[in-house]
Amino acid sequence: MIQVIAFIRVKESKLSEFLEIFKANVPAVRQEPGCLEYFPAVDVDTGSPVQVQDKNMVTVIEKWQSTQALEDHLKSPHMLRYREKTKDLVQDLSIRVLQEA
Repeated sequence: MIQVIAFIRVKESKLSEFLEIFKANVPAVRQEPGCLEYFPAVDVDTGSPVQVQDKNMVTVIEKWQSTQALEDHLKSPHMLRYREKTKDLVQDLSIRVLQEA
């Protein structure tokens, strides 16, 4: 099993529009073979002095059975459509693919 943490910085004032498109795609992703977990998250203010917050950042938490399942996910038709719909809303994207140490 692998975990993926995706950091998607959305352009200023585009968060609601981005999340609407993203959430509409979630059911299709969760139906993919090998998908164990997949959801978007945004910062919540806890008052912690070490917390870094970014109102334009969406963090996607994912778990996949294998790297092959992740690769298949990235090539799926619904993900290609999602990327096309959100390309003008996203400022930056980075991912971390992790395994238990």
